[in-house]
Amino acid sequence: MKYTVVLTAAFPKVARELLAGEFDVIEHPTEHGRSEEDMITILAEADAAITLLQDPVTRRVLESNPNLRIVSNFAVGYNNIDVDAARELGIAVANTPGVLTEATADLTMALLLAVTRRVVEGDAETRTLQRCDWEPLKLLGASLQDKRLGIIGMGRIGSAVATRARAFGMEVVSVRRGDAASAGKHAGAISMDDLLATSDILSIHAPLTRETHHLIDAAAFAKMKRGAYLINTSRGALVDENALCNALDSGQLRGAALDVYEHEPQINPRLLAMKNVVIVPHIGSATEEARNAMARIAATNVLLVLRGQEPLYKVI
Repeated sequence: MKYTVVLTAAFPKVARELLAGEFDVIEHPTEHGRSEEDMITILAEADAAITLLQDPVTRRVLESNPNLRIVSNFAVGYNNIDVDAARELGIAVANTPGVLTEATADLTMALLLAVTRRVVEGDAETRTLQRCDWEPLKLLGASLQDKRLGIIGMGRIGSAVATRARAFGMEVVSVRRGDAASAGKHAGAISMDDLLATSDILSIHAPLTRETHHLIDAAAFAKMKRGAYLINTSRGALVDENALCNALDSGQLRGAALDVYEHEPQINPRLLAMKNVVIVPHIGSATEEARNAMARIAATNVLLVLRGQEPLYKVI
């Protein structure tokens, strides 16, 4: 009898191609806002599953199917999965790190440039007016040369962003999740307070954990250099969005650029109304190359576990 692999979304075709010859594959359309009940139903026949970051793979979901052997998350993060429950139940959890590093770093720089040079505002104005009116004081932004970029989370993506930023003539400083002790392991590492107080642009690349939830809150914004910018391509809940909106309203921040949101798929209406905020729909890894590589890894994780081997990238 063949194992059954459930795909919770329409993934790049390479995932199905790798699995279909050996296993029964059930593919569901991509949907947002699935509940526990939805996931229990979807995974009822699964021996293995490839899931999305927004799929709630809770203890109750994991306990509902005693045949489930592996959950392979189509993401670097896995905060949607109850890892403790999976460990207790003997269910492997795997992810897809590494292959989206360059794509996410590229988008981070695109957002950084877009917000500091007011690209989205300029695009909207030009389309509305249907002409180009040059004026000496129109849409003045900020240059990047000699500006300080503070990076929270100097892992693969943070390091790739640092390389790009230095090519633009920026000074890069870093701290790993606010831990001053570990910060010394990185070139240019400083304390969190110093990073907040001295950075012209703050870019977040830390994982979402209990400790990092609302890492950047009202107190953090108050410590930031007035007129600084915030870039977040990591996880939305690392930032207290109401505090972010207050900081933007007061002028404490000059602008923000976001690929992720605290309550995805919903976006704070205050952010939607702000001209000095660039918002894109969680597209950090959205290149053909990165998404195909993620699909290949996610499927290979499943393939190996169902063959009795270790996955390529094992969380537990």
